[in-house]
Amino acid sequence: MIVGYAYPWDFEGDPAAATRAAELGCDAVALAATYHSSRTLSPLHPTRRVFEVSTSAAYVPLRPEAWRGHRLVPSRPSWPGGETAFTTAAHDLREVGLDVAAWIVVTHHDELGLANPDLVVRNAYGDPYSYALCPSSPEVREYACTLVDEVVAASGVDRVVLEACGPMGFAHSGVHDKVEYAGYDAVARDLLSICCCASCARAFAANGLDVDDVAHGIRRGLRDAVGSFDEAFDAATARAVRTTRAEIGASLQRAVLDGLDAAYPEVAVTIHGSLTPGATGSFPEVGGEVLARVATVVANAWDAASAPEEIAELAGATAEGTRLGAYLRLDRGWDEPVIEPRVAQYRRAGVDEWHLYHLGLLGARGLATMHRVIEAARAGEGSR
Repeated sequence: MIVGYAYPWDFEGDPAAATRAAELGCDAVALAATYHSSRTLSPLHPTRRVFEVSTSAAYVPLRPEAWRGHRLVPSRPSWPGGETAFTTAAHDLREVGLDVAAWIVVTHHDELGLANPDLVVRNAYGDPYSYALCPSSPEVREYACTLVDEVVAASGVDRVVLEACGPMGFAHSGVHDKVEYAGYDAVARDLLSICCCASCARAFAANGLDVDDVAHGIRRGLRDAVGSFDEAFDAATARAVRTTRAEIGASLQRAVLDGLDAAYPEVAVTIHGSLTPGATGSFPEVGGEVLARVATVVANAWDAASAPEEIAELAGATAEGTRLGAYLRLDRGWDEPVIEPRVAQYRRAGVDEWHLYHLGLLGARGLATMHRVIEAARAGEGSR
């Protein structure tokens, strides 16, 4: 199965966009039903190039009764027609024979975090990550479940793609980052992704940890530039921190899946995930229970250096009957000589679905690369 990713504004004012996706050879399009603020380039749009989305938003109509009494309510689009943008684009895609999945970014929301600083991820220094709603909070889990259910109700899709269905971390802020100058490595970024908010403090306490001790270990690890996560803590604390963080992510994932099972059992669920302990962001940590309940789990294959390991780990843990997808960024690293052998390598590792980024952001050269990747994937269908 070939899934192209797109934003609803990619199709606004471009009558050829849906046809382009079909001609590339996609089977389906994962269309953003919610998304965070961004500035995008539309290199093939007939009338514009730069499109600025100033706020996080839901691109389907929001039913007031569904959100009445909720503390967290998704923002509405800032641009005209945005509330029906998903429905309009989905209609265009179905008209050319493509299936449509609702792509939902769950815990990444800029304005809600700014307005509710007690519900966001906070690092060991108490610094808030305003874009990162913390799923340890009941209000955040309620928001996530309602959001997913309401997107399905408004869009009529039979498949959803869940991104950031877990804790957000230090990376992927969405603002104009100036963080690279510190020279922090992956370990430091992981330590800065551990949430120490009040709700997470209660979760740590339930596993016998004092959040102040956790924060002290994180700060010491950053100060001493430790070489691994475990070096920041003693062995028992490191295990308990990992367990707590896994439980926080799993509680959100279970709640969302339970809500879908109860209200929309026919909807197939795709989740972006990783088996890396403590993984955050767009590909948060997922456990065996979640892997057994979703139709497809998608591995982060953006970086060719780490992709084989990400794919192999998920392939080894994926339940029978669950499909494995690879999320490919095709604007770099996919020169002609590597396409066929790399696609074959990923297929042998267990990939069933190809999730391709991004139909609206790539120019003519990038879409030509996407077409060649699709051809290579098609050529190997039915083989491993």
